Amino acid sequence: MSLGGGGGGGAMQQIQQQMQALEEEKEAIEAEIESVEQEQDEIDEAIEAIETLETDSTVQVPLGGGAYVRAEVQDMDEVVVGLGGGYAAERDSEGAIESLKTKKDTLDDRIAELEAEIEEVEEESSELEERAQEMQQQQMQQMQQQMQQEDE
Repeated sequence: MSLGGGGGGGAMQQIQQQMQALEEEKEAIEAEIESVEQEQDEIDEAIEAIETLETDSTVQVPLGGGAYVRAEVQDMDEVVVGLGGGYAAERDSEGAIESLKTKKDTLDDRIAELEAEIEEVEEESSELEERAQEMQQQQMQQMQQQMQQEDE
């Protein structure tokens, strides 16, 4: 009978490992959602800048490494917008805002997909928890039966 208990322990350990893997997967998805939300925040800032800046405005342009340089905006009707895949296009300010809004909508869709993945992971985790509880109950019943048999 002790072999059966050992097998149950191995199965229980496997379930615990699967649950840990699911928790790590959930954390990775949550980190990706956070990254996408940060990108959306940057898009909102860019849209606000395009809407408020005017030709001849002075701005701080990032050079990288925390360094900035002052620059003067020569023409707000010449905004270069990233299209994805390493491509960019020059747009007027209205076109740039529309491109950014479209990109933000795409990111909204990605967040929805990621949230659906989290739900799937949580469902799978719940199923594993139920299996683990069932296994524990079975082990307890087996132990009680063994104790009753030994008493007889």
